[in-house]
Amino acid sequence: MSSEEIPLKPLGKEDIRKLESALLTMVLFSRETFEELQNPHGRLTWVDSLYTAAAALARSKAGMSLSQIADEIGVTEATLRRHLRGETKAGQLVLKAYERLSKEGFKVELPIAVSAMQSEELTRLREKLSKVRDLLKQAMDELSAI
Repeated sequence: MSSEEIPLKPLGKEDIRKLESALLTMVLFSRETFEELQNPHGRLTWVDSLYTAAAALARSKAGMSLSQIADEIGVTEATLRRHLRGETKAGQLVLKAYERLSKEGFKVELPIAVSAMQSEELTRLREKLSKVRDLLKQAMDELSAI
């Protein structure tokens, strides 16, 4: 999904879906969300809150009223207001993602902890590869000696 394909002011259902998806993706791969998901308390409702906040903001940017949004995604207007005002953690993260999207375009960065895990795995695989190369060299040397 390129930045040009993501409308900041959606005009229809497809545009709403694109903005909603971009916001949710950006938030899910943010460092703050990754840290929040480490906490088992509330983990089950956390992703649902992120979706609700992203859906609410995308529909709000399309000009839908709170009552229309509430009917469409099945939450109360009070919940929507809290998300849209940034009074919830999910709302804050989605608003930040929208700001980043409007300034920088669609960018997803892996959280540091995920990158660190990948780095550790890469180091481990390099060590294994080095051992295999050493064994292969040793075998080739033995074959050359015959």
